[in-house]
Amino acid sequence: MFENLSERLERSFKILKGEGKITEINVAETLKDVRRALLDADVNYKVAKNFTDTVKQKALGMNVLTAIKPSQLMVKIVHDELTELMGGKATELKLEERPSVILMSGLQGSGKTTFTGKLANMLKTRQHKNPLLVACDVYRPAAIEQLKVVGQTVGVDVYTEEGNKDVVEIANNAIRKAKQEGYNVVIVDTAGRLAVDEEMMQEIERLKKAINPEETLFVVDSMTGQDAVNTAKEFNDRLDFDGVVLTKLDGDTRGGAALSIRTVVTKPIMFVGTGEKMEAIDVFHPERMADRILGMGDVVSLVERAQMQFDEEEAKKLEKKIRKNKFDFDDFMHQIQQIKKMGNLKELAGMLPGVGKAIKDVDIDDNAFKSIEAIISSMTPKERANPDIINQSRRIRIAKGSGTKIEDVNRLMKQFDQIRKMMKMVTGMDRSKMAQMAAAMKNMKGNVPKL
Repeated sequence: MFENLSERLERSFKILKGEGKITEINVAETLKDVRRALLDADVNYKVAKNFTDTVKQKALGMNVLTAIKPSQLMVKIVHDELTELMGGKATELKLEERPSVILMSGLQGSGKTTFTGKLANMLKTRQHKNPLLVACDVYRPAAIEQLKVVGQTVGVDVYTEEGNKDVVEIANNAIRKAKQEGYNVVIVDTAGRLAVDEEMMQEIERLKKAINPEETLFVVDSMTGQDAVNTAKEFNDRLDFDGVVLTKLDGDTRGGAALSIRTVVTKPIMFVGTGEKMEAIDVFHPERMADRILGMGDVVSLVERAQMQFDEEEAKKLEKKIRKNKFDFDDFMHQIQQIKKMGNLKELAGMLPGVGKAIKDVDIDDNAFKSIEAIISSMTPKERANPDIINQSRRIRIAKGSGTKIEDVNRLMKQFDQIRKMMKMVTGMDRSKMAQMAAAMKNMKGNVPKL
């Protein structure tokens, strides 16, 4: 995501490297390259021009401190403007009614039904809501069945009326059911439509007027680039939606939609889809996205994903085991499962500052843990609980049982031993050292990186 844009921007900032001060000439040269980078990323031309004009104005109006180089100051200005361009701050759903109604809209093939399930799953697991999905796509073959499968996957009920083509009636009946049976959020999935399809647009307008949703979300495939922005504008003119959802932001997208859409439709990007799994949904944070575009990583989002997967009570039990040097292969396997739930491995690694560029051309397979899991699964319960008893003959048996080589088993045993030592060392640190580390990490975010 945004890899090409990040590279181009970095090259642009290098124009200022070695310069003693910011001048109109070197700023103009840098921003000419920045504008090209934005246009190549499929950012709207007017948005790109206004963006670089604003950056130029701010850059020339600033004094460069002795401790900060011109290139570093330019990174700071561009970061702040990128953040502002994408909305400034995250926008939360308004869910005050009982039940709160969310209307989903979007083009055909935008991933709307899948995202509806992801949103329901997020509201259920992170906000402890009791959502009800409503199947109002009465045209596409198997659309209702798809929503049922999605609902079953995330453990959320789905309201359907087989054979009924009146979407207003279906939605109203679903809302009535929600009030009677204690559902506090109703998410209405509608048929994907083309903006030029007047009949379909009129139908969703009638539906919105009839159910008066608290939130109307427009779902768009970010890989369609500038077309996504144009479509969003047409939908907004008709529906006056509340927020945008960008799907497939983990794919080979140039990022133009994320950078343009907020300016063109003046509505916030609220969520992004970052993968195929039902957990692959993130609240859109403009500042964090600006960090990632400029290669600064996104440690905050990485920590938030980790917190969602790791139980506090389990963590305390694990810490006790580590302190007593009792960390075993059952614990190790459990940690692997938790990491896998966090999302795509390459995306997770890219959230670490400086790592994204380093692994750009590295193929990180999501099945990277398979051989490790196979080896651990080939151990007996006694061996998993007591790794120290795994001698050479046991290793040969484990290798045969897992379909791996003895070298693979030996390598895993060595790595596991190193992990145990490292974990024991970290948990053995006293609180003052841990506090110093935390303070140091906190201060890191405020420093402008050198390019």
